[in-house]
Amino acid sequence: MTRDAPPTPVTDEIKPAVLPDAPPLSFREVLPGQSLAFLPSKAGLSNGHQTRRIEIVHLRELWGREAVLVANAPFIRQRLFAGRGHREVQHFDVLELFAFVRPAQFCAPSVAGVAQIMGYGEPDGPEEGAWVLFRVAEDLLSELAAASVAFRLMARASLNFMAKNGWVWAGAVEAALARNPLPADFVIPPALEVWTLLDEWEDQAPDVPPKSVSVTEGEIADALSRHLVRAGLDERRPEQLAFAQSARTIFQPKWVMDQPHMVLAEAGTGVGKTLGYLAPAQAWAQKAQGKVWVSTYTRALQKQIFNDTRALFDTDAERQMKVAVRKGRENYLCLLNYQERLTAVSQTPGEAIIAGLMARWVVYSRDGDIMGGDFPTWLPSLLPVGSGAHLFQSLNPAALVDRRGECIHSACAHYRVCFVEKSIRKAKSAQIVIANHALVMAQAAYELHAAQKANLKATDDRSEEPSEVPVLSRLIFDEGHHVFEAADSAFSTALSGFEAAELRRWIRGNEGHRRRSRGLEQRLGDLLATRETAQDALKDLIRAAHVLPQEGWSQRLTTRTQSGNMMEPLGPIEALLATVMKQVEVRQADTTSRSRYRSETEAGGECEAHPCLPEVAEASKAAAVALRGIEAPLLALVRAIEDVLDAENTELEPQERIRLDGALRGLERRARITLPAWRALLQHMANDEDDAGPPSNQPAFVDWFAAEAVGGRVVDVSLNRHYVDPSIPLAEYVLKPAHGVLMASATLSDGTHEDRFALARQRTGANHLVMGAKDVRITSPFDYGEQARLFVVTDVARDDARALTAAMRALFLASRGGGLGLFTAIRRLKAVYEHLHRPLAEAGISLYAQHVDPLDVSDLVSVFRSEHNSCLLGTDAVRDGIDVPGGALRLIAFDRVPWPRPDALHRARREHFGGRLYDDALVRAKLAQAFGRLIRRKDDKGVFVMLDSAAPTRLFESLPDGVVLQRCTLAEALTAIEAFLYPA
Repeated sequence: MTRDAPPTPVTDEIKPAVLPDAPPLSFREVLPGQSLAFLPSKAGLSNGHQTRRIEIVHLRELWGREAVLVANAPFIRQRLFAGRGHREVQHFDVLELFAFVRPAQFCAPSVAGVAQIMGYGEPDGPEEGAWVLFRVAEDLLSELAAASVAFRLMARASLNFMAKNGWVWAGAVEAALARNPLPADFVIPPALEVWTLLDEWEDQAPDVPPKSVSVTEGEIADALSRHLVRAGLDERRPEQLAFAQSARTIFQPKWVMDQPHMVLAEAGTGVGKTLGYLAPAQAWAQKAQGKVWVSTYTRALQKQIFNDTRALFDTDAERQMKVAVRKGRENYLCLLNYQERLTAVSQTPGEAIIAGLMARWVVYSRDGDIMGGDFPTWLPSLLPVGSGAHLFQSLNPAALVDRRGECIHSACAHYRVCFVEKSIRKAKSAQIVIANHALVMAQAAYELHAAQKANLKATDDRSEEPSEVPVLSRLIFDEGHHVFEAADSAFSTALSGFEAAELRRWIRGNEGHRRRSRGLEQRLGDLLATRETAQDALKDLIRAAHVLPQEGWSQRLTTRTQSGNMMEPLGPIEALLATVMKQVEVRQADTTSRSRYRSETEAGGECEAHPCLPEVAEASKAAAVALRGIEAPLLALVRAIEDVLDAENTELEPQERIRLDGALRGLERRARITLPAWRALLQHMANDEDDAGPPSNQPAFVDWFAAEAVGGRVVDVSLNRHYVDPSIPLAEYVLKPAHGVLMASATLSDGTHEDRFALARQRTGANHLVMGAKDVRITSPFDYGEQARLFVVTDVARDDARALTAAMRALFLASRGGGLGLFTAIRRLKAVYEHLHRPLAEAGISLYAQHVDPLDVSDLVSVFRSEHNSCLLGTDAVRDGIDVPGGALRLIAFDRVPWPRPDALHRARREHFGGRLYDDALVRAKLAQAFGRLIRRKDDKGVFVMLDSAAPTRLFESLPDGVVLQRCTLAEALTAIEAFLYPA
């Protein structure tokens, strides 16, 4: 079969009854954790139950000739060919069948992943994995045949559409549905227009303020005991009860203005902090009829906490009513975006199949969270290579959410079934809201702004109504050690080419293009048609926005003429970016750390903003004037819409009010937050002198310029301003308005200080509260002296990639897989992977790598978690997001000490927070976080290895008690590791 030939039709001879009779095919050279299996065909490939192994060169030939049963065909293809030319056929990918039969359930995208989710456990080798693939396919088809009428009806609709587009599983699925025929009079629902099948949301009465009550120690103890019984946990841990009782403080009534009840609580691994804080939270919410916000750092942890809430309620229906997961708008599928993508993709068979599988997810998704909820994030990776949707990523989650603030609210045909609107309304009536740090920061800032507006209005109206209790009155920050980074991101300013171009597109629309990008006139024109003041402001705003970067701005910025100069920029903002780019190039050329921290081939870089080049100061003045010209009509439009909402309160139709309210939020954010912040930054640049610095009566900021490069080419240029201490706005906007705040983490304290929580008070904002915060430290119940080992290897050359590769190979072989290699540079990670994956494969150990394999980080971690003997290479994102209990993770190896990157921002903070002591504290926290991933249960055993012989002993002083540091050679460490993990 050639690459361009149509797929071979699947007939009824391929059905569950004959799947187990086909011979499996296994191979180890490159993909020891993967398996393939032949399917019966006209060529008569079946030869009984004989297993045969083939060489990789024969596998490459087979890949383009015969369809095989496989899990994650794109991943295997990438390993086999690595982008080289190859023939292709449509393979029987079990992931496609799984997504069809279990459309809103996640599984790790590998043989072990689908095997475990189907109840088989991890296959013992590729031969068993090949047979398990048959069993999984048979089970899924049997499960489909036995499904409810409603589910089979939707499956029939999807199958009819996908079969027309040549889906290879169509015959097998047809046979399964034929086992249990549908009644003839049932109407088949639409296959793709699934928004017509979704339930509509309903409005609810406004929340009432919670009662001013506390919870007693007895109530918390009783609640925790009930939750443990529901969770099926017989063990009662005194550490968990002590942690729950310490959290009780934050649920007392507030007594002092701008002073919440705040607790810094460190709970070592194994304490059970999630149920430890959920128990008092649910007890108080029930008693006070109030709401508790639980915030964490990553989407994966949100999912984990939501799963843990099963223990709080007797039925899942009650849990669904009282627990809500809240994320930013950019996490939820936009049905309008999805609808507009379908017209294009349904024309291509391969794309249509993936679109059909995504449509099934839309119907059965719990909440429409496409970025980290129940969506199988690996699904878009199954798109055919070379297809339009694959090349332009039009079916990727990022392309199907509302990232540009273009929602038209009630004017959208899908407004009544919108996933975002559903999540907002569900959170209003929930007792426990599980959010992330970024959303909490944004929500707190919005609440403060709304309260200030309300107070102004109340003063003008001589109103004596009491102010409302803030929505975020009770806050629990899980992973509290990350609030500093979250606040830093939330309260920073970045004027970049991309952001400025997006502002233009938000105002004026996608000028001259057919892609959906409705400007303000398309979104609001009909609402403002009879309101002259608002109309005039809108027209002025659209005219003023022409100064923002136009289409092609990045090419003009990065393309050089024959003389070596940049192309002529269009407008004052592009001119500013060009001068900033020049300063980065000039200053970067003199950076002594260039070769150490960045590749010589990279075009990007950064430099301090002050003192800026004279042309930057001049360009900043012109750009500030241009932004002022946008800000004035934007504010006029905001005031005009506010007047409409106030003056016509009784005359506005509900739909009009909804649309105007929604538009006003976006307009206000840009008019009163974004543009003033940009102008303040530019005015500082315009007034820059050699000794320029932030005004002494203002919070200290640090400014710098950056050029972002991808593949050696600059794609964006930015002017950046961050708080030197972002805990200042954190305390002002988040902590002070709250009534109770719990900062919980396994690594809050620093063992080198007399006051172990000194750094935590600095980074969580507690130092900016008059009465500070209480602190409590509950150590882990694990015996780290027996369960863990710590080695610093002294004879691996720091800058020798071959020596590093050899050390990683020896460590992973000694641990027999289950290893996590953590790198401080992507370049070294890729170099080690290139020389490491083949020798590990020959030993039967799969190796996966972030920045190499075509999978999202969360998918890589899920594959690693599902395979007992695989290894994973990664950087910070892997270290912070991994949760692998059990023996799948038994060794962590750092290539170097993870010192903070010595950029302008860190230099300012280092000076502010204590010099080298601050550096040490940050490294200790990173090492403690990584070490905490090793031991998750009482029967876990793990080894922590640092391959940097210069690592100071002081950096390991925050590791749990009982851990003994051993400095030794690699050979000595290997002997000790094997003896520890695998005693005779």
